[in-house]
Amino acid sequence: MIRVDLTRGIASTIGSTPLVELKQLFAGYSFTVYGKLEWMNPAGSAKDRPAKYMLQEAIRRGEITQNTVVIESSSGNLGISLAQLCCYLELRFICVIDPRTTKQHRRIIESFGGELELVQLPDRDTGEYLPARIQRVQELLRRFPDSYWTNQYENPDNYKAHKETMMPEIAHQLGQPDYMICGVSSCGTIRGIREYIEEQRWDTQLLAVDAVGSVIFGGPKGSRKLPGLGAGIVPRQYKPDIADQVVYVTDMDCVKGCRDLMRHEAILAGASSGGVISAVQKLAHRIPSGAKCVVLLPDRGERYLNTIYDDQWVQQELGFDRPFYQVGGTL
Repeated sequence: MIRVDLTRGIASTIGSTPLVELKQLFAGYSFTVYGKLEWMNPAGSAKDRPAKYMLQEAIRRGEITQNTVVIESSSGNLGISLAQLCCYLELRFICVIDPRTTKQHRRIIESFGGELELVQLPDRDTGEYLPARIQRVQELLRRFPDSYWTNQYENPDNYKAHKETMMPEIAHQLGQPDYMICGVSSCGTIRGIREYIEEQRWDTQLLAVDAVGSVIFGGPKGSRKLPGLGAGIVPRQYKPDIADQVVYVTDMDCVKGCRDLMRHEAILAGASSGGVISAVQKLAHRIPSGAKCVVLLPDRGERYLNTIYDDQWVQQELGFDRPFYQVGGTL
C-alpha cells in the first residue's frame, strides 16, 4: 500500500495552467496566438501531467507499492516531475540521463532525492544516447526485482494524461482552436492531442515541431545540442497520422524563439518553447486571417540559463559569431 496518494498536497496542483494571448510577440499579424503555460505546473513543465498519470495508474493497478523502485530514462524534465512526486510518495526514484541533461536539471532531480545514472557513451550501433539509456534502464530493472519503469516511450498513460487533462482545459478556456502547435520527442503530448482532436471530431490542424537531426518523421539523423525536441529513434508513441504538418527547427531557432518570447512577452521559457515559437514565425505567412492558434510552452527557462540564455555558450556551442543584444534588441 502507498501511504499517501496523488489527489492531495503538491500533486493536487498539477494542471489548470493558464492560456495567455501572445499579443505583443505576434502584433501586426491577422491571426491570434495563445500560449499554454505548462511551465506553471509545480515541477516546472508539461511532464508533470504524464508523471502523475503514469504513477497513479500504476498504483491503481498494483504495479507500484511502497517498496517499489521507480525508474525512468529522461533528458531532464520528466525526471524532475517524477522525482518530485516520488519524493511526495516516499518512493525511491532512479533517473537515467546522458551528458546533454543540463546541470540545473540534474541538481533539481537530486534535490528531490532522485538518484542519477549517467550514461556516458552513446549506443555503438546507432550513435544515439536513447538506446544506451534504455539499455541501462533494463540493467536497473534486473538489479532491483521490485522496480517499475514508467516508460514514457511506450506507456499509453503518457499520452492519455494530455488527452484527459490538458486538452479539456484548452477546450474550456478557448473552445476549438484552428491550429495546435507542439514540440515532439517521446510523442506523448502530440499523441494525446491527436486522440482528443479525433474523438471531438474537430477540424483543428495539428502541427508537430521537430528538431533538425531528429528521425521521428523520417528526417536525416544529425547532432542536437539542446534537449527537449527530437529523437534519434522513432518512439513507440508515434503513429503515421500523428501530425498534419511537420516543421523543423534548429538549435539556433530555439534560442531565437526563447529570446523573442522573453523580450516581447516577458516569458522565460525553455528550449522547446523557443522552437515552437520559431515554428509559428516560419509559418506566419501561411496561417489564415482570424485563425486561433495554441502553442504549448512546456518548461521553464531557468533551467537553461547556462545554455540558451548564455551568449558565450551560444557562440561557442552553436557557432553564432556575433553577440546577442540585451532585452529590447534583436538577434
